[in-house]
Amino acid sequence: MSSLVSVRDVHKSFIEGANEIHVLRGINLELAEGERLAIVGESGVGKSTLLHILGTLDRPTKGQILFQDHELPLDDEAALCQFRNRQIGFIFQFHYLLPDFSALENVMFPALIQGVAEAEAKAEAERLLELVGLKDRVSHRPGKLSGGEQQRVAVARAVILRPKLVLADEPTGSLDMRIGAEVQELLFRLNEEHRIALVVATHNREFAERIGRRAELKAGELFG
Repeated sequence: MSSLVSVRDVHKSFIEGANEIHVLRGINLELAEGERLAIVGESGVGKSTLLHILGTLDRPTKGQILFQDHELPLDDEAALCQFRNRQIGFIFQFHYLLPDFSALENVMFPALIQGVAEAEAKAEAERLLELVGLKDRVSHRPGKLSGGEQQRVAVARAVILRPKLVLADEPTGSLDMRIGAEVQELLFRLNEEHRIALVVATHNREFAERIGRRAELKAGELFG
């Protein structure tokens, strides 16, 4: 398998008053196309920070990130915005859907932002909502959907542009066991059928074991 993401000696620190807080200390990681990876670790250890850096929502203090062997221009926000929109899908513990828009419209937005024709974006959003089991809920706003349904809308939104990589931060953390298992199966199905690489930060050890490859973040270092 060819390399999709390469993380090289990534550090992240924050200044708090007179103190420098080191969150990530020399992270190195290789992720192949279509691979699945669980990142586990105690709460507050920096899992979300690492995912945000992988997705270029945050910048490392030091280090390089390569995508398909090309170094990302971490100082060029316009280029990074375009990269994120095309190549990366994000799924968070809380869905962050737009409350005044329907499930269909929420899923369509990334495609419309990218300049996809409205009819094409609508057709693909409808296909994805049917795939995630929400064919009959496309016109419902988030407030009329259950928590599990909202998260499935968020999954559909994350993959509408068929990204190479999906980053999921505790994607089942706010769901009950049954609905959480359904979302897990959906992520695995998208990974297998569309060759989408999947990186999941999770406290759920059983979920992590099902993902397969697992790395632990501890004291700012990544093991595994």
